[in-house]
Amino acid sequence: MLLRVPKQSQLALSATVNLTYQATCFERAAPGHHIPGLHAVLIPDETVPLGALLVDEVPGRPPVLPDDLPAIMTALASIHSLPVPPAPARAPLRDHSDPVGETLHEVRLQAAFLDAAGLGAAARRAIDEELAWAEEFRKTRARPPSTLISFDAHPGNFLILPSGTAVLVDLEKARYGAAGFDLAHATLYTSTTWDVAVSAVLETSATADAYRHWLKSVPPALAEASGPWLLPMRRIMWLWSVTWCAKWRVQSRAAVTEKHIAENAEDWSADLSERALIDHVANRVADYLDAGTIAAIRSEWLGDNALTALLPRQA
Repeated sequence: MLLRVPKQSQLALSATVNLTYQATCFERAAPGHHIPGLHAVLIPDETVPLGALLVDEVPGRPPVLPDDLPAIMTALASIHSLPVPPAPARAPLRDHSDPVGETLHEVRLQAAFLDAAGLGAAARRAIDEELAWAEEFRKTRARPPSTLISFDAHPGNFLILPSGTAVLVDLEKARYGAAGFDLAHATLYTSTTWDVAVSAVLETSATADAYRHWLKSVPPALAEASGPWLLPMRRIMWLWSVTWCAKWRVQSRAAVTEKHIAENAEDWSADLSERALIDHVANRVADYLDAGTIAAIRSEWLGDNALTALLPRQA
């Protein structure tokens, strides 16, 4: 077993509420059998400001992409296929009855940092074009089906067992929302090149194969209802990621103290992590905010390729 000791609350929760939230993430996803088991919760105090979770240690290796994408998609499908409880029983997890509007609300909050993030003109123009598309798309009256999702499904958060099974080991932002966000987070360039141990640039054919595997792994009704939303959710997930990069670039200059009693334990300050990690994140953020990188990513949904051949461009 091992202790998961949070550095901060990525959901901007207090220490105690954050720990309860994380514990619930593990409890809700457990029936899918692709996450570590949760055994105990250590409450926050001055010694362990954000508390800790005692979970199973997973004897696995980092994924190799694209070879392990089917296993990752199977793991995500196991979570997405779980029964969704009645609305009153979904707390304390975030419950996005409108996954489009509520996620775009988060995007708008993060986009407030774009002006101070030092973007080039071409990069900013491209992001603004996607933001404008998203605001128009938000007016669509229909909404995708809601399932339990990770909302942090980048490949570096998985380990592969000797059997080939993928285990999602980092599960602190789960919520009820659109499964398409997880599929995007598992395969976008901003995710597959995030973790050094997993880094890979996927061809659109490999990404399409991953989506195809997921569609075959979930119940047919969920696959049919989700299909038209998968590409739009990919665009919105990328917007969430790229605006988070702007937020990180700005907020990494500040720090939060007294986390065990703070109302908001979110903290992206550089002082919180080792220099090598900060340099790595800064490098990734610079790449993701680069105009050339942005253009290449947008071509996945604006161009003709294996992904747009598989998925409708608009719900």
